[in-house]
Amino acid sequence: MEEVQSILSEVNSVIWGPFVLIPLLLLTGVFLTVRLGGLQFRILGHALWLALVRRKEQHGEGDISHYQALSTALAATVGVGNIAGAALAIGVGGPGALFWMWVTGLLGMATKYSEALLGVKYRRKDARGEQSGGPMFYLRHGIGGGFGMVLGSLFALFGAVAAFGIGNMTQANTVAAQLGSVWSVPTWVTGAVMVVVVGAVVLGGIRSIGRFAAGVVPIMIVAYILIAVVVLIVHVPEIPAALVLVFTDAFSGAAATGGLLGSALLFAIQQGVARGIFSNESGLGTGGIAAAAAKTDQPVRQAMVSMTQTFIDTIVVVTMTCLVIIVTGAWEQGSRDDGSLMTSLGMAEGLSRISPALAPLGEYTVAIAVVFFAFTTLVGWCYYGERCMDYLFGRVAVVPFRLVFVAVVFVGATTELNLVWTFSDMANGLMALPNLLGLLLLSPIVVAETKKYFANPNWRDPDLVDVKS
Repeated sequence: MEEVQSILSEVNSVIWGPFVLIPLLLLTGVFLTVRLGGLQFRILGHALWLALVRRKEQHGEGDISHYQALSTALAATVGVGNIAGAALAIGVGGPGALFWMWVTGLLGMATKYSEALLGVKYRRKDARGEQSGGPMFYLRHGIGGGFGMVLGSLFALFGAVAAFGIGNMTQANTVAAQLGSVWSVPTWVTGAVMVVVVGAVVLGGIRSIGRFAAGVVPIMIVAYILIAVVVLIVHVPEIPAALVLVFTDAFSGAAATGGLLGSALLFAIQQGVARGIFSNESGLGTGGIAAAAAKTDQPVRQAMVSMTQTFIDTIVVVTMTCLVIIVTGAWEQGSRDDGSLMTSLGMAEGLSRISPALAPLGEYTVAIAVVFFAFTTLVGWCYYGERCMDYLFGRVAVVPFRLVFVAVVFVGATTELNLVWTFSDMANGLMALPNLLGLLLLSPIVVAETKKYFANPNWRDPDLVDVKS
């Protein structure tokens, strides 16, 4: 097993190294941002209005509303990566890793926008009449030919496999570890309960998932942010120094663990980009899968809604986590390779300044947040995995996939998963490679669709826009 771990670690270091995925992710984000004229900055306010206020369209094909599609995407992305993953990036990469998570998030908004636009444009109905889309469809039908078919099949294969890693076992394992540590709940009990609850949600399909996500996700995000804001208010005097540290360390890597200055800087960048992608999934292509289920007749409109997911996930939630552990000094305490512990320490230290009696609330906050964040990630990723299976084998594979996915939750909760964490990072990278190549090749279509939509003088009013894509 150690030999397998070593091999996977080597492969992972190449995929996420300085010559493959990191430059490809960043350059793709830069390229799309330039081609779209900084769209994510110019229309962010309108996009948030569509997502959180308007929330749905009256016309168009689809299975769930704009808001439910956004909630499903947030359910899959706002997970362990926002608490443990982001904190881990700071712990081993230094505070400068937060800067590179910001860069990844801001550029990733253009990437997510493009994925969602193409996901809606090239979606198809499956055998049950439900919308199915994502990279596998826009790679196959957008690029076309044998090359497009190969890229689409590779993405679907990697996506179906990754669903059991990033979207299942790692999440279930983290929940079991948290509940066992804080409340001494046996892992088999956690696993059994999660199997029942996850099964009850995912076996109902995308409409059930959409309703669940729309109801639970906003509450869990707002509650977590409010606790973090309380800690930051208590530490207001430390915030300016923390921000200075983030920016200075981003270009020095001085706080990264181990290595010479040059290698430490590269490590900080690698941690920031890798954990940023683990958190918001921009570039992985999953955003296009969720967007394709939305009820809309305008790919651009859903793309605007979808890109707010990256903003909420990284620029809001991840920033809250990282600032808490920086201003409280938690990143320098205890084990720097335990992200959940660092976040717990930060929350506890901040709340203890209000009253020592509130210190345990910090640990409980993180434990509860991990449970809800990880659970919703499980639900969202089950949908991603089943769409990949539907593409590869047809609708007949969907229900068996759901059943296996639910059963594997128990395995994840009750098994040591060092190997799975490494495998999850590798599978994410393998998903991203064909998707990013496809986004670059299909960028002219993204630009053309965008220009056509915004050429309509009534584009701000969804009821008046009659541009057909």
